[in-house]
Amino acid sequence: MKKREQEKKDNVIFFPDLDKRLLQKGLDAISDKQYKEAIAYLEEAKERNPFHSEINIGLILSYYELGLLEPAKYLAKEMLKEGQGDYIHVLDLYIMILVQLHEYEEIVSTIEVLLEDHQIPANKIEHFSKMLTFSRKMAESSPLAEKDNLMEETTGETERLMELEDPQEQMLLIAKMSSQNIRASIEQVKQFLQEDEKNPFLKTMLINILREQDYDKEVVIHKFTRTITVKPTNLKDIKEQDQYKKIMTFLIDYVESNDPVLFENIKMLMDRQFFLLYPLVLEDYSPETWAASYHAVVNEYFGQEDTQEILSIYEVNEDNFEQAKAFIYQLEEISYPNI
Repeated sequence: MKKREQEKKDNVIFFPDLDKRLLQKGLDAISDKQYKEAIAYLEEAKERNPFHSEINIGLILSYYELGLLEPAKYLAKEMLKEGQGDYIHVLDLYIMILVQLHEYEEIVSTIEVLLEDHQIPANKIEHFSKMLTFSRKMAESSPLAEKDNLMEETTGETERLMELEDPQEQMLLIAKMSSQNIRASIEQVKQFLQEDEKNPFLKTMLINILREQDYDKEVVIHKFTRTITVKPTNLKDIKEQDQYKKIMTFLIDYVESNDPVLFENIKMLMDRQFFLLYPLVLEDYSPETWAASYHAVVNEYFGQEDTQEILSIYEVNEDNFEQAKAFIYQLEEISYPNI
């Protein structure tokens, strides 16, 4: 009996396109945020089609969402070795996972090799160079020493905020300030927030520290040629802003159920850019226009040009759509640590 069962197992014939059906079930589960179920479908699909990039990216995202960082890291690394999918997209996922694991030495070695071998596109070199600099600094710092010295930091060191010119050094100092009473350095912080040339990413870090520490006095923030006066205690969380939620509603309706992997990529781009802008919001185009523009930009990153179809889906003005897209691309040109 056992022999016959083994023969049946060894000679099993898979249904045609079963891997595609399993992939769709997996993507549907991701859309419903049922990541364990998604993993079950996608792992079975992977057994039948091990090098299908969409299956593997779906698995990476599901592993990541469940905190299964080691298998996510392993699979992303394998995709890079095999050249599966969009190389830069997979590389971004891999580095995102390594940051969560605090494996900065691995980030350093990975980026160094890619830069030496000229495997990074010219328009992404600055971005990865900044990530390399940041990771080197993080790799060189001792977590135990940081913890021991954190409470001994003096006001004099935090006052160096305006003296430092390297954004990475500024970021490390601001990260330390998050564990101190920021009121001791408030004049430096206020000055930093108002100066045009200071990095908007770092300004957002400072604003969040002020908000977390319940700072209830007005501060003036200058970003992207705009000036706003706010009380940090009155600010909403970035993802609770009305504009963010309205744009996301359209993307959920038009993208998430049809292409969960595309949706995750659009969401990652939006999250980065809303962080840069915070507490400002995007220009006063309709939420549909911004949703369509983010959808189009991410499609273009993947080599898909379908402007007329997207305009038809979202029913938006083409001129506003093109201007919104141009602003999204402008934000992407800003150099900041992608953590």
